[in-house]
Amino acid sequence: MNSRHLTRKMMKTAAATLLMALCIGSAVHAAQKKLPSLYMGYIFTTHHTPLMVAAIKGEAFKASGAYLAPMVPKQKYKLMAADGTPLAVINLIVSKNGSETATLFAMNRLDLGLASSTAFMSGIDKGTKVKILCPLHVDGLSMVFPKGRNIHGYDEVAAAIKASRLPFKIGYHSPTSAPRIVFEGAFRKAGFTTTGNPNDINADILMVDLKSTANLIPALVSGQVDCWVGPAPHPAVAAFREVGYVALNSRDLPPRGQWTDFPCCVMGASEELIATRPDVVQSITGLMTAASNWSNAKKAETAEISATWIGVPAPAVEKSSIIYTTDPTKNWLKGEAIFLSMLNSMNKFSGVLKGTDLKTAAPILYDFSFIEKNLVH
Repeated sequence: MNSRHLTRKMMKTAAATLLMALCIGSAVHAAQKKLPSLYMGYIFTTHHTPLMVAAIKGEAFKASGAYLAPMVPKQKYKLMAADGTPLAVINLIVSKNGSETATLFAMNRLDLGLASSTAFMSGIDKGTKVKILCPLHVDGLSMVFPKGRNIHGYDEVAAAIKASRLPFKIGYHSPTSAPRIVFEGAFRKAGFTTTGNPNDINADILMVDLKSTANLIPALVSGQVDCWVGPAPHPAVAAFREVGYVALNSRDLPPRGQWTDFPCCVMGASEELIATRPDVVQSITGLMTAASNWSNAKKAETAEISATWIGVPAPAVEKSSIIYTTDPTKNWLKGEAIFLSMLNSMNKFSGVLKGTDLKTAAPILYDFSFIEKNLVH
């Protein structure tokens, strides 16, 4: 082989090597640029309306620092920075209840989630590596009786329970739901005995697990329960459909004043996401704060958005008593302390939260570092 052929061969080899290096470099660069695909759980309830508002209004929330750009409506969105830089793909996952949300976190199938504070507490007690980032709302919990009953207010509810020959049947949609914990805890503090065992005929109240919010109205119509406790919009929907009515709101439980602006649903994130993508956590926290404020200010439009998304009548949604907020105020934290106390008194904890008070439990439960950057007090 002469020197000319050798030179050509060397040039071809060098070119091929360079091309391969460029291809590899391009692939590595593409891999580095690939957006993380995250999974965010929520429930079909107006308690989680700010997420629906953020998804529908999109760029209207750009000023918050981030917004959602639709990929597949109601299912998949790009989380965008205000300057249009994509941060992550957010896949929305519908859970039946907070217990299912906690289970999905435990199975590492969720990165972000909206559920009751009590559901997160239960999961964290069992060792699930998640943190509560901020509240989502207060109030919005009610006790509903079937149409035709004439029971109104706590005193009349208490009288009906005392007059019942058999344990008074109160339905709920999830074992760790805020409505169940708040109402059962309040009745227990008032001196009533409760049970989940249908064979225990000596208890004053039988708590009946209806498994899902979808079963609340059917259970009322069929007479499976005497009443149920549930989150908005289901009490208002029962009244709108004229199958039931709200007899008692959580804020009117005794002792008076203790249950006003009481915690319910929160937003949480996996500890892994917090550690690896704090920018995403900061962006979604800011977005939910902006969407919560907008939802309070635009009640009629908010009702239309959540009614269309969930599939319930807008007039029923608009009557909701929910106040959306991401601010963990002192009053909210007092409510969280009551939750801890009630859950411990009901023997619901067996792990890291057993026997704890809020001061001890706070570092285990919460990471407010993100929301503190969004709120101006």
